[in-house]
Amino acid sequence: MFQFIDPKFRLLEALQVIRKLFLPITFSLTLICLTNGCGNKVATRDVPVDLPEAYSLPTGSSPMDSNWWASFQDTLLNRLVDSAITHNLELKSSWFQVAQEAGNVAIIASQRVPQVFLELQGGASRPAPDFVGGENTQLSLRTSYEVDLWGRVKQSKLAAENRMIATFLDYQTMGISIAGEVALTWFTLQASREQMNLIKEQTEYNQQILALIRTRFASGQVRGVDILRQEQLIENTKEEALALQMEIKILKNRLAVLLGKAPGMLNISEKMKLPTLSPIPNAGLPMELINRRPDIQSSFNQLEAADREVAVAISNTYPRLTFNFTGALRSNTLTNLVESQAASLTGSLLMPLFYGGRLKAETHRAKAFREQQLNAYGQTVLLAVQEVEDALVRESLQKEIIIKLENQLDLAERAFNQLRIEYLNGSIAYLDVLVTLDQMQQLKRELVNEKLNLLLYRLSLYRALAGGFESPIENEEDFSIQENTISTK
Repeated sequence: MFQFIDPKFRLLEALQVIRKLFLPITFSLTLICLTNGCGNKVATRDVPVDLPEAYSLPTGSSPMDSNWWASFQDTLLNRLVDSAITHNLELKSSWFQVAQEAGNVAIIASQRVPQVFLELQGGASRPAPDFVGGENTQLSLRTSYEVDLWGRVKQSKLAAENRMIATFLDYQTMGISIAGEVALTWFTLQASREQMNLIKEQTEYNQQILALIRTRFASGQVRGVDILRQEQLIENTKEEALALQMEIKILKNRLAVLLGKAPGMLNISEKMKLPTLSPIPNAGLPMELINRRPDIQSSFNQLEAADREVAVAISNTYPRLTFNFTGALRSNTLTNLVESQAASLTGSLLMPLFYGGRLKAETHRAKAFREQQLNAYGQTVLLAVQEVEDALVRESLQKEIIIKLENQLDLAERAFNQLRIEYLNGSIAYLDVLVTLDQMQQLKRELVNEKLNLLLYRLSLYRALAGGFESPIENEEDFSIQENTISTK
């Protein structure tokens, strides 16, 4: 005859068994581990390199805006950068990588709560009745929970969060790079347009001189070789114009791709001129780069994640305590299913004894990876300071280069005007005039390039000092990224 036992009584009985068997063991293990210092400890790391208190060159007083490209006061550049941040496909791809890491955090966090399953079983036995203890129909609710004694699951979740934050910071770093690439391409395109206009003016001027030489040749005042030399100069100028046309088309294709458009589909204004450089911003202190630059913060979070993985690897060598609970309705027939209930609560303590050295090797590997990330973090900090120092040095010396080049151009123009007068008076051969004319025109084109380089050096400084900025896609997703501040003490 079937005897009904109240599930509550079975549950209380099971809890008493668990309390008697496992709590003393758990307490003893906890006491031993606390005595021996075997708990999870995440190391706190200082900046692994010594940094100077200030940069070697002075900087300005005005703070740098987060939208640093606006300091060039170029409205079209502002629109191009905004479009790139919104539509650049590589940047969008990087953002969805952040979304994947957020999913990984949620997956690992799910291990901290009980896992619950609902199971329905059905079967048939021949001949009837069925075997003893093997009811044909069963509806059961099962749950399993691992007690995170040593913080293994907690540290795994925190490591995943660090990796997610690092991926988000990599996304911000890519945003800075794309904004910089748009500005670089735009300025180069503007300089190429200026070069093209300059070559056009020089070609027209050279053709005027060619007409003058032909007139003097017709009157017997000059040799025919002067005409050939002037024509050669014109052809050389036209060749440079063709090279610039090719560069302009390539730059427009590159700009289109940065903006998420197909090459050939970008229409921009033909009126282009290099912007005037604004005063240099306040670069702050080298130590401030650590909290400002997303690539440094990303490297730090990778280091912190590696630190937590060491704690996880150590925790894998400790015992694991797991509880399983099952509540079920069982019967030989579906109609009698609610007449028989059963419940069970079991606990298991798993202690790793022999794994062929795998757990120890995993711990050594995790520690080695942590040291690798520590050195990578230090290298990232050093490179960041180097980028700022290089940009400051280049801009400072580039301004002097431009001054020297302008002096050379002024001397070349004065020499050309003097030689031109002497040539028209018949005092000198045209070769002297031609050489000076070619030098003067080359200096004008070189001056445009050096002014472009000055802009690009300032652009390098902005990129070296830039922090993260919010992009439109960040407001379109259903997860958020917590701000992370890195201690420098």
